[in-house]
Amino acid sequence: MVEQKMKHTLFIMLLISFTLLSAQNALSVNGSNEAKFIYRTVEDSLHTYFNDTFGFNLAYRNFSFGMKFIAELPKYSTEQTELLDELDANRLELGWQELYASYEKDACKIYAGITEESFGNGIVFRSYKDLEFDVDNRLESVLFSYNDAFKFKAIYGAIENPAITGKYDLAYGADVQSPYFQGLSLGASAMAFRNLLATNIYNQRTVFAGRLNYASKYVDFQAETAFSELYHQPGIGTKNGKAIYVNGSYYFGPVTLGGAYKQYDKFQYRLNDLPAVNYHNETLSDASATGEDEIGYQGFGTVNITDYLNFTADYAEAWNSDKNKKMNDAYIALEYVKDSFSLLASYSHIEKIDDISNSWQQDLIPALQTNFALLKIPVQIQAEYKKVSKQRQEAESEHFEPKLQTDFTLGKLSLSLCAQSNWEDISEILDSRYWASAQIKYPLFEHSDIILFGGKEAGGKVCRNGVCRYVAPFEGLRFELNTRF
Repeated sequence: MVEQKMKHTLFIMLLISFTLLSAQNALSVNGSNEAKFIYRTVEDSLHTYFNDTFGFNLAYRNFSFGMKFIAELPKYSTEQTELLDELDANRLELGWQELYASYEKDACKIYAGITEESFGNGIVFRSYKDLEFDVDNRLESVLFSYNDAFKFKAIYGAIENPAITGKYDLAYGADVQSPYFQGLSLGASAMAFRNLLATNIYNQRTVFAGRLNYASKYVDFQAETAFSELYHQPGIGTKNGKAIYVNGSYYFGPVTLGGAYKQYDKFQYRLNDLPAVNYHNETLSDASATGEDEIGYQGFGTVNITDYLNFTADYAEAWNSDKNKKMNDAYIALEYVKDSFSLLASYSHIEKIDDISNSWQQDLIPALQTNFALLKIPVQIQAEYKKVSKQRQEAESEHFEPKLQTDFTLGKLSLSLCAQSNWEDISEILDSRYWASAQIKYPLFEHSDIILFGGKEAGGKVCRNGVCRYVAPFEGLRFELNTRF
């Protein structure tokens, strides 16, 4: 109740400020509204979902302010386990959220409110929102920063506990980076995290890290190492963790060569973002997040064969300390680009082995993509033929997932047509499942777009930020109206 009154008071103050400053030439306002209506046509499921986000930013001289009105009535989730059979009162939310205010002068900035920020490569700390996974890991914090040749950040904030509604976890720390000579800079970070346990006691994780960045005409190099200590956990001793990440590239003429290395041990927590160190952003195991126990390397390179033709290759391997979990990830591509025509042929290979559960899986994905003009109409065609092989205990399975998508533009109208299927053998092509869909995008006004989607989507595994999830299949209609001002 107190929080709601504070938001109402802040909103009234904003209206008064806007009225007083509206005559000033230095005042600027911008924002957007994103509305989405979904009708899901699956049996034994809630059919209608609605989400709207209206946000704006106000800037006057060195000050800026912003907030959003968010309505989720309810919001549609791509997470299979979060789909509803019936309307749930606990999933209906609306109100003013994501407030922020800031003051910036010269190299100094003070910021308070919902925060997206990271220290270094994000290994130690990253406050972010993942739109694809619909995961919000943003702090509500106070942030002070100094951004010049010498850089400094200090943050103190809170984030709602994922398991206990209405209770908050704390995070606070600082980051510094300084140049030493041309191209070289050194940095250090220190963070503390206090997470509320089910026993109503806060544990504590302290993290310290150092990093090196070097950039020149021929070389880019980054290295970061971090150590953590987790304690204040009843009945559990202190847990120490570490992370090492190295990434470098060398450029000479038409050739680029590079590599990366990772070593993570007990270093997975909510407010960090560990590089996966492979092309497809895959985890070592689908059953666990990146950071618990893994070591790996990656090698990559590109060659500009001619002005129009280039070749890319990328290979990575990873394993845990006992070497009973292993994975490899490969990608090769040949691309031709000239004027409005392009052709990309690629091949992806992802393989994971888990000796503990006696399981193995492999994805092989040859693909083609081309862009060209047909009677002055821009056209893009994408095709892939994915083969998925799995083994668990004595059971083995194999199936194919072909996909064909065509995008083209007719004046202001953009149209996308897609067809996917799933069959175990080419002889079953006529009896297999098919998912067909179409999407239309049209600029209704100068600053407004409407998007209409109809059909079926297969769903499946998506990997991002060191986590793999299986998103729900979709069948129905989606209508979106996006406005900018």
